[in-house]
Amino acid sequence: MHAWLCENPVGVDALSWKELPTPQPKTGEVLIEIKAASLNFPDLLMVQNKYQIKPALPFVPGSEYAGVVQALGEGVTHLKVGQHVACLSGTGGFGTHTLAPAALCMPLPAGFPFVDAAAFIMIYATSHHALVDRAQLKAGETVLVLGAAGGVGSSAIQIAKACGARVIAAASTDEKCALCQSIGADATINYSRENLREAVKTLTGGKGPDVIYDPVGGDLTEPALRSIAWRGRYLVVGFAAGPIPALPLNLVLLKVASIVGVFWGAFAKKEPQANAAMLAELAQWYAQGKIRPVIDRTLPMVELKAAFAHMGSRSVKGKLVLVN
Repeated sequence: MHAWLCENPVGVDALSWKELPTPQPKTGEVLIEIKAASLNFPDLLMVQNKYQIKPALPFVPGSEYAGVVQALGEGVTHLKVGQHVACLSGTGGFGTHTLAPAALCMPLPAGFPFVDAAAFIMIYATSHHALVDRAQLKAGETVLVLGAAGGVGSSAIQIAKACGARVIAAASTDEKCALCQSIGADATINYSRENLREAVKTLTGGKGPDVIYDPVGGDLTEPALRSIAWRGRYLVVGFAAGPIPALPLNLVLLKVASIVGVFWGAFAKKEPQANAAMLAELAQWYAQGKIRPVIDRTLPMVELKAAFAHMGSRSVKGKLVLVN
């Protein structure tokens, strides 16, 4: 097998494509031949030693992937050799093969393409957990999605629309705004040339959004929070912009608003049954055509560094996927 190996987590340039022994699965594991793997923001942070989870060195990055089960470890009974699966295990995806915990593997229904499957679990699980579980989103409510053309942002648009909400998508270019409208957004804001708070006020008739989905952080957070509706819920999803914002909490008091943390990974570990039910519902929504990952482009697995460079340019719309 071949894989991208991180031996020194000082950045993408230190990664190397190496031939490694093909491992054999231990108890509770499966060997997967990887067909596709998607890039996620934590993958970049991990190889820079900036993520909260720090794998033992050396490690193969790549948190999310899809492929074919090649071998079963002892005790694995719910999967079989030759089965198509998707997995989000945190590491191991940027290669030709990997060992994965069988419990984390999602069996793929017939007709589920590997590229879509590799770009599915993290973004849709995050957005479903955020909007449905944490925000308790109701039909008819208005959702403001920041960073709406990215992976989690585009999934949030689709999840919110599936719930019957009105969606205002905020993105940094007209091209990205057009993409958001093409996947269901009811209105868009180009925050590189529009005042976010004033635009939200106009689009909501002064009421403000009931739910704000924020995977960006940075300078957008405070004006977005100032625009929130009475009893609104502000979803803290991530900080793709870099800085973690500090907020004047009187804004929450004045609007009787809630700041709600979203950490799907912890939810999946602490509430596995609820997570499994959620993933089953998401697979059904995919089959029904309600949700489908936006794929910016696919690149060969050996072009991982070019894919990371493209992700760093902030021009990505949806997800980048590497294929073998």
